[in-house]
Amino acid sequence: MTDHAEYTPPRVWTWDKESGGQFANINRPVAGPTHDKELPVGEHPLQLYSLATPNGVKATVMLEELLEAGHSGAEYDAWYINIREGDQFGSGFVGVNPNSKIPALLDRSTATPTRVFESGSILLYLADKFQALLPTSHAGRTEALNWLFWQMGSAPYLGGGFGHFYAYAPVKLEYPINRFAMEAKRQLDVLDRHLAEHTYMAGETYSIADIAIWPWYGALAKGLVYDAAEFLDTASYENVIRWADLIAERPAAQRGRRVNRTWGEEAEQVRERHSAADLAITND
Repeated sequence: MTDHAEYTPPRVWTWDKESGGQFANINRPVAGPTHDKELPVGEHPLQLYSLATPNGVKATVMLEELLEAGHSGAEYDAWYINIREGDQFGSGFVGVNPNSKIPALLDRSTATPTRVFESGSILLYLADKFQALLPTSHAGRTEALNWLFWQMGSAPYLGGGFGHFYAYAPVKLEYPINRFAMEAKRQLDVLDRHLAEHTYMAGETYSIADIAIWPWYGALAKGLVYDAAEFLDTASYENVIRWADLIAERPAAQRGRRVNRTWGEEAEQVRERHSAADLAITND
């Protein structure tokens, strides 16, 4: 193992300097708003405040799938939240999500507007609201929720663990990269073994479990996040690749991953979405 200075933790930790690396300017050890800023509100029943990170893509793919299935009540406005500029710490956003993380949803179709935060909660809320994309049998629903909560518990090791230390940390350290690379590969193996026997995560039916897992692990397997496909040998997880490609062919998934996106190819960027026309692809 590479030699490096050993860190001795203080008796009481204090925040006296930024940790460095990407996103260091938005990390802090306290919650609550840093400034007053009301959230914009559009004309649709559902107001989404988000960004096209994997967690944000879950919400927009879900909404696009609902609209694709004919649920007109799922019409939504998707407002861009610039986390690098600290939009998530505005008083309006904190009022919808006290955890200051995207995505956050406000359902204005209820008697009193309902706030929904945490991406898994948003998926489950919308599935129950529209009775869609979640198996109705006891066994099927339970299996889908098993995998939904697997993703919510596993992805922090992939994103905040492997992704941070491999791609974003100010220095590359052997121990944390090896530790979280091992965990990322173990998670891919969990998925690969399961998908060897099932078309989708909850069986033969596409569900919110797939919508939750695809933006993280499908993107990782296809080399779309962290530039780590070769490092993790993701091509060897053939069942994950098959499943990721299957979902990527869905028109709603293709639309959803573009919403609140401000990077990459220009044709893939849709900063905000207020109607289906915003996602129309032109040949200009």
